[in-house]
Amino acid sequence: MSDPQTMVAEPVVRTRQNKRRKKQPRYNVILWDDPDHSYDYVIMMMKQLFAFPIERGFQIAKEVDGSGRAICLTTTMEHAELKRDQIHSFGKDDMIARCKGSMRASIEPVTE
Repeated sequence: MSDPQTMVAEPVVRTRQNKRRKKQPRYNVILWDDPDHSYDYVIMMMKQLFAFPIERGFQIAKEVDGSGRAICLTTTMEHAELKRDQIHSFGKDDMIARCKGSMRASIEPVTE
């Protein structure tokens, strides 16, 4: 027999709220054309900073030379700022005597 004084806890039913992670805004890392830097410099920089294969580095060098700018990467703002700063501090192109420093880069929000 059951004891009338014994209480049984009712199970608590928790409903999961449908919480979706809010996506962070995306930003493009833009490399700007500069006549004082060689294709080899751009290819080497893309390989070292972005771990891009030589072929991808060549594509970016060709694009920046042809159109004046190239999107290197699309990522979060913090990562884009890091990559822009790494481009700025990469150093001069030793293959071109008149080169005084690194290439220019900027970030811009992705427009959808």
